[in-house]
Amino acid sequence: MNNRPKVLFLDIETSPNLTYIWGLHTELHTMDMWVKEWYILCWCASFKGDKTMITSALPDFAKEYKADKENDRFILEKLWKLLDEADIVVGHNSVAFDLKKINARFAIHNMKPPSPYKTVDTLLSARKHFDFTSNKLADLGKTLGLGEKIDTGGFSLWKRCISGDMSAWKHMVKYCSNDVILLEKIYLRLLPFMQTHPNFNNYIDEVNPVCTNCGSKNLQMNGFAYSNQAKYQRVVCKDCGTNCRYKTNMLKNKVKVVSN
Repeated sequence: MNNRPKVLFLDIETSPNLTYIWGLHTELHTMDMWVKEWYILCWCASFKGDKTMITSALPDFAKEYKADKENDRFILEKLWKLLDEADIVVGHNSVAFDLKKINARFAIHNMKPPSPYKTVDTLLSARKHFDFTSNKLADLGKTLGLGEKIDTGGFSLWKRCISGDMSAWKHMVKYCSNDVILLEKIYLRLLPFMQTHPNFNNYIDEVNPVCTNCGSKNLQMNGFAYSNQAKYQRVVCKDCGTNCRYKTNMLKNKVKVVSN
């Protein structure tokens, strides 16, 4: 077993599709109207407990970028190594967007999938456990008092990156990096409410139990949890605030009336 699971915070930025349209409100498109499909512009990531921000953008590979400004294989190969190393990947709308986009590009480049990892999507957690007015990353940051997204200046930033403007690329990576910082803050605030978070006890080889959501040993007794036929010691994590319980049934050796 690993000493502690590696939790990776991740965000990607993609180019738009380029297509012909009949009008602003046209919704019907066919593939023969497509000029160019999207690709990944850059990604930013950091491991929990490590302040280092890892980034990769197309111009980082200068020779390859000069030859083909849309070839994202090289930044994907770097990302593949991180995903292969991670035990848990955290993102905002990552289940429906980021991870599917990444997998699509892996397949297009005939790359194999990385080692399996668990996912935590803060958008899905916000929808499931809360009733915020808006669950967007920017709005959650403001509502929770955790920070704000960096202003992009609108769609022009994406157009400037696609055209090869290096100052725009620098701003794009800064924008993406800030999203990862904000993502981690939101994740930590929502963490104690996540009832289906990957269980850290399955990764940490410890005799004594640890917090299911963060792996801390700093647990405090907090009453009992009951089912119709069992009683469990309940504990609260003094670090992240998660409520969890021991697996041992305290009524195991006691005679119980189980039905009328």
